[in-house]
Amino acid sequence: METALLTGLGLAAPAGLNAYLPLLIVGLAARFTDVIELSSPFTVLSSGWGLVVLTILLTIEIVLDKIPGVDHFNDIPQTFVRPFAGAVLTIVSSNVDGAIDGVLVGLLGAGVAGGIHTLKVIARPAVTVTTGGLGNPLLSVAEDAIAGVVAILALLTPLAIIVILPLLLVMLTVGFRIVRRRARLQPKATPPNFRR
Repeated sequence: METALLTGLGLAAPAGLNAYLPLLIVGLAARFTDVIELSSPFTVLSSGWGLVVLTILLTIEIVLDKIPGVDHFNDIPQTFVRPFAGAVLTIVSSNVDGAIDGVLVGLLGAGVAGGIHTLKVIARPAVTVTTGGLGNPLLSVAEDAIAGVVAILALLTPLAIIVILPLLLVMLTVGFRIVRRRARLQPKATPPNFRR
């Protein structure tokens, strides 16, 4: 169960950056490999329709997250979606026995995904301010890449998550502090002087 829980947490963390990418990776892995096996009702993730819906949602998420300004509005519904995805990913990969264990594992996954999402939501406006919005698409691409790599590593080498999760949290925290510091150093716009 310990390795399965590491896999679950390793899948929940990238869900905090992009909810649908780890879900799609799990669905594809369950459908085309024997790396993970899904039990009902989560088999829907690996069904044909499930994969199509996840692909559509992922495409929408990827596009919206690259547009400065729109990405902030996209984060509002994602405040609920990303922790939920983290909970689902932790439950499906942890092979828990019993409803209470499932709820506890789900809450743990939701907390991990929600924490990463919170750091992202706090840092993104500072990136918008310091780069005039030009850094948002680049940051979004980096987040997607990190989410994909971490999700794949969680499935293939769960023990690597012991190193990856703390590293990911440190990277996000340091990045958040740098961006916030730069945002504070930005010159404040002065109101026009209308005196005659």
